[in-house]
Amino acid sequence: MARINNKTVICMLLVFVFVGIMTITEGRSTFLGVTPFCVKVIGVKSGDTCFDIAQKFKMSTRSFHGVNPNLNCKKLFVGEWICVSGVY
Repeated sequence: MARINNKTVICMLLVFVFVGIMTITEGRSTFLGVTPFCVKVIGVKSGDTCFDIAQKFKMSTRSFHGVNPNLNCKKLFVGEWICVSGVY
């Protein structure tokens, strides 16, 4: 029968600690209280930016991102649907 020595125990312990650290994630949720509800959408056109669209529809940055919570403004594509009026 094999004996477990101190080096083996320490190595196993280090592996478990390392795996534990690697699997810990910070969960941060932002509860808005109300699920965003969109009333009007538009399709992105070539050259559009989030800022330009928000300005065109007289929306603040906060309200624009409030009704488009998962929108990545750096990766807009032509034809993408964007909410320009709604409740958040």
